[in-house]
Amino acid sequence: MPTDPAANLPEYYSHRAPEYEAMWRRNDPVRQAEQAAIVGAMRTWFRGRRVLEVACGTGYWTQFLVPSAERVCGIDVSAQMLALARAKPLPPEKVTWLQADAYSLSAVPGQFDAGLANFWFSHVPRTRLGEFLAGFHRRIGAAAVVFMADNVFVPGLGGECVTVPGSQDTFKRRELADGSKHIVLKNYYDADRLRRILEPWSAALSVRVGQCFWWVQYQVRESP
Repeated sequence: MPTDPAANLPEYYSHRAPEYEAMWRRNDPVRQAEQAAIVGAMRTWFRGRRVLEVACGTGYWTQFLVPSAERVCGIDVSAQMLALARAKPLPPEKVTWLQADAYSLSAVPGQFDAGLANFWFSHVPRTRLGEFLAGFHRRIGAAAVVFMADNVFVPGLGGECVTVPGSQDTFKRRELADGSKHIVLKNYYDADRLRRILEPWSAALSVRVGQCFWWVQYQVRESP
């Protein structure tokens, strides 16, 4: 088990990059319907917005914003993920990519009025949630709009779920197609927990929880 539960995420996602998007193509009607609902909600929420996307990965979610957002800046710590994102045929006048740390967003250039963090929240240690949200909101500004989505815990899916005595976090044991084995920080939240975490930071908070995914949208408050 890693001493720092988030320390191995860049290595894990660098290994996972070539196979990452396969999970969005799983032949599961419920899963596909919820993914479509997420896309529709994002497009509406970000219409005409300048979006900072944290942990953009391969740009899978970024591509769906092109028709409605004014522009998107996708950041990720993994060079391998960003290489796949940059290979997507997306208009450079609307989409830019940058290697950057989700906890150091002050280094990201540009003006934003919206923030996207899909499938990142579960990788934030519970002890750093306040740090991440404060930095994220500060970078996009008060009154900016936010959208986040992530996984609901489904027994037997995505590897064995394990805990560590004394830790607030949960982890997944995963083996990738290249044979590498990883222990990955992966926290899960229900609607009540999401509301308790996000209400102090937000206005007009909407929380949706499906069978496979949850997604939230809100406006940033001046301060928690």
